Amino acid sequence: MRLVTAVAAVAAVGFAVSTAAAQTVPTSRDQVAYPGGHLANNPKVALVKIADGLHDPVGVAAAFDGSGRIFICERVGRVRIVTKDGKLLDKPFLDLTKINPLGNDVQTGFVEQGLWSIAFDPDFKTNHYFYVHYSSLPFNGAGVILRVTVDPASPDVVSADQVVKTNKVVMLIPQPYYNHDGGMIQFGPDGYLYISRGDGGWEGDPLNAGQDIHNWWGKILRINVHVPDDSIPYLVPNDNPFNAAQANRLMFLFGVTEEQFSHIKIGAKPEIWAYGVRNPYQFHFDKKTGDLFIADVGQNHWENVFWQPHTSKGGENYGWAINAGAHCFPTIDAHTTCPQVGVLPVANYPHETKYPGAPKETAGFGCAVIGLGVANYAGLNGAYLAGDWCTGRLWGIGWDSGKWQLQELAQTNLQFTAGNVLEDGTVVATNCYCFYTADQGPLANPVGALWRVVEADKVPAGAEVAKTVK
Repeated sequence: MRLVTAVAAVAAVGFAVSTAAAQTVPTSRDQVAYPGGHLANNPKVALVKIADGLHDPVGVAAAFDGSGRIFICERVGRVRIVTKDGKLLDKPFLDLTKINPLGNDVQTGFVEQGLWSIAFDPDFKTNHYFYVHYSSLPFNGAGVILRVTVDPASPDVVSADQVVKTNKVVMLIPQPYYNHDGGMIQFGPDGYLYISRGDGGWEGDPLNAGQDIHNWWGKILRINVHVPDDSIPYLVPNDNPFNAAQANRLMFLFGVTEEQFSHIKIGAKPEIWAYGVRNPYQFHFDKKTGDLFIADVGQNHWENVFWQPHTSKGGENYGWAINAGAHCFPTIDAHTTCPQVGVLPVANYPHETKYPGAPKETAGFGCAVIGLGVANYAGLNGAYLAGDWCTGRLWGIGWDSGKWQLQELAQTNLQFTAGNVLEDGTVVATNCYCFYTADQGPLANPVGALWRVVEADKVPAGAEVAKTVK
């Protein structure tokens, strides 16, 4: 087990955000940001509706092909296009509900299942590849990462025949329970595909998956999908932290240092980039710096946001389920203590009760952190935006005055489900009405929408703005 307690961030030449030079991963719990902080410039933002009529939108991405199109994943198994001018196209870009003669290829029986994410190849304009990640009905809820090729003659609609003809299964990840799938996929600045997977489900990580480097659950994975022979699903990057460590080798008892022994991890999954996460449903790279933010959905008491500098070599352990971010797992009462294992989050916010029997919080609480993306506009210089699934709070996480800050930018009436950064650098978010106890199914819930984060005093005339609670 690799225990990482601090990773120093260095500002590389050419990175424009001067404040990033001082950023560091917290080395003690008192350095973690909590609600009540303040970002530089005290930014004021609003959420402007781009399009609505979306059925359980739970993922969003841009193709970065110059078209300005926005692609939204509907949980049922469809990808919809919103054009640059905000029009929702009638025909789905992708419809996985019709590629299998026996019915939908996507498992949607539980609210956390479905089509989670879409990502476009960095060379999409040339190779026309895109990738989706979803829970498979034929494979009993296993996570499928599928590559499909767009026909240039039909750029806005990928037919069922085209999916059948061009599909390539990149990964098939078993899922023991029906929750905590994670699900986001993104290409990093290194051109590799990053994949978030939850701890396999139930509650409390009964499989101890987060700390077990011999499985893919509770991990951020990193693979190379650009293979020399397309019959190969993917390659593991040589510099993945456990790629060399997991290899079989001859056994020698003497003449080997303890440090050398500590790097031997026979049977570890070489795809692992980081581990010890609970349900990292959304994660994002800063387009300017290459830094990585991970929004990790917590259990009963705390929500966590982790930060990984672009200089990281991988292998970070984020502590679950020994810790829940900067806190103990399990938390018994106000006096529970425990050692800190692995890397601390940069920001925490509580649930309505911080520990069993605690008085209820009256402000700054939530239930599930949903990462939206890194904003480098509207006075948000490298701030990570995150929304809360239950309370509609919009958070900004950034570095100011020599420490991490967590500022509540607004409390909306939206149930945030996903977000991402578009070609123009703006952050967009989706919302649905698919709460656990009120879920009516991916096509029966009230329709959701797509929103853009804008500077509060630059809301376009006549635009619909998300209502705020306060």
